[in-house]
Amino acid sequence: MIRPNLWFDTQAEEAARFYVEVFKDGKLGMISHYPEVGQEITGKPPGSVLTVEFEVNGQPMLAMNGGPEFKFSEAISLEVECADQAEVDYYWEKLSEGGDPSAQQCGWLKDRYGVSWQIVPRGMNELLFSSDKAKSDRAFEAMMSMHKLDIAEIRRAFEGA
Repeated sequence: MIRPNLWFDTQAEEAARFYVEVFKDGKLGMISHYPEVGQEITGKPPGSVLTVEFEVNGQPMLAMNGGPEFKFSEAISLEVECADQAEVDYYWEKLSEGGDPSAQQCGWLKDRYGVSWQIVPRGMNELLFSSDKAKSDRAFEAMMSMHKLDIAEIRRAFEGA
């Protein structure tokens, strides 16, 4: 199993609860706390939240309160493949709320915790990487002009309409 571990300053539990609320099948798991020992290294008070196990879309994840030393970047993102435009709209609205609007491009967004997400409709690869280069180029150009992806508009561009 590979489980993403998301490093937060102090918002691990808040973020995990947010994610399990956004994803309809989300599940909150075990919450661990910092012990009495090790405070001189961690700087975290005993009893404060250390880790939160959670699951979204069947993917086990871990949120950890590690401190302010590390920040999220776009170098890694979590991709949500959506069945249709309604799902794209739903996840875009929920995950971008309170996030960084300047980090929204081509289906990518940054949420209120700084985590980058790709909200992608199913079937994008067939449009963007078709053997018909002219069609794929039109679809890619349409996608590049978007913040939230509009699969119908990308299909129209692909077809040359």
